[in-house]
Amino acid sequence: MRITEAPIYQPRLAVGVPCFAFQWTFSYIGFPVELNTHYFIGAHNIPNADMNGDSPSMSVNFTSPGCLDHVMKYKKKCIEAGSLWDPNITACKKNEEIVEVNFTTSPLGNRYMAFIQSNIVIGMSHVSEQNKGTRTSVLVPVTGESEGAVVQLTPYFHTCGNDCIGRKGIVVLCPQTGAPFPLDNNRSGLSGWIPLLLPALLVATCVLAIGICLKWRHEKIKKTSFPSAVLLPPIKILVVYPSEICFHHTVCYFTEFLQNHCRSEVILDKWQKKKIAEMGPVQWLTTQKKAADKVIFLLSNDVNAMCDGTCGKSEGSPRENSQDLFPLAFNLFCSDLRSQTHLHKYLVVYFREADTKDDYNALHVCPMYHLMKDAATFCTELFHVEQHVSVGKRFQACHNRCSSL
Repeated sequence: MRITEAPIYQPRLAVGVPCFAFQWTFSYIGFPVELNTHYFIGAHNIPNADMNGDSPSMSVNFTSPGCLDHVMKYKKKCIEAGSLWDPNITACKKNEEIVEVNFTTSPLGNRYMAFIQSNIVIGMSHVSEQNKGTRTSVLVPVTGESEGAVVQLTPYFHTCGNDCIGRKGIVVLCPQTGAPFPLDNNRSGLSGWIPLLLPALLVATCVLAIGICLKWRHEKIKKTSFPSAVLLPPIKILVVYPSEICFHHTVCYFTEFLQNHCRSEVILDKWQKKKIAEMGPVQWLTTQKKAADKVIFLLSNDVNAMCDGTCGKSEGSPRENSQDLFPLAFNLFCSDLRSQTHLHKYLVVYFREADTKDDYNALHVCPMYHLMKDAATFCTELFHVEQHVSVGKRFQACHNRCSSL
């Protein structure tokens, strides 16, 4: 080829600069070349160099890259010629006269030519497959020893015609009948490990299942063993008692028990004398009954000797300076008994054998607890939302005592 365009010199020629001051290089872009083609490239300097100088010409051989080059394979022309097609060819010798060739077809076409070569071509077969991109098989008759021969698979695509890129493979012996065909080394290696992997996977699955079961059982036992871990809010309790009970040795003792062992907030008339004076006993008692979660009638038929000796005769004792609210509380109870409301609030507690007076025998319809014998049951009852009492028993008690009030 002859260059008709002027080359690009580096450095650029400048007026007044001697030509021997630099070593020049030049480049030219624009020669059209074909893929995978050998070229002879020569360059000649005009005019010729001075005598005893460098040679005025030089030449090199150059081979252009083909479509299997790592850069060219992604060019459009090469893609249309099948550069990205991977047929994954496998071929095996079935017998002395037949070679089985397996490969994956290309989406670009459906016509192929399979050659078996061992120094010379010993077999060939045409393949036409309508299902593109699928695995296909062809039996190629051979006329010589085929083991170790080369399989040449040449496709025919409409984009490249007879110049499409071919692929090669090696013929091996076919496996015995019933054995799987070795598509590739990775798959055959994996099949060898499967018998060892299955028992290991089974053991791992069993261990995982046992671990999950034990964890679930532990959580269940933990929830069952510690049901009282939830801290309940304190409850309000209104305590009423007859005037004959010693306040210091009976009422205060019972109040301390409620606060320390039953998580209760206790309401006593002796602690709210100022409010009782402001509101009046009936209004104060009605208000406290509504605000309280439980109303306890504290009874005892045995007068404490210590209380008589030290408390009853002292000046300013509770018996002398306080009003007895027990009858008023009992009247409120009878009113609730008639209307069948708020009856779940009422309890009766006694420290010795309970012997309610005839005036208050309607209290027998309430749950009764003997302290300290029934202490655990009593504390549990305090947190119950509602205590059910039979309707017949309520009306009988109301008829016996409350109807006359």
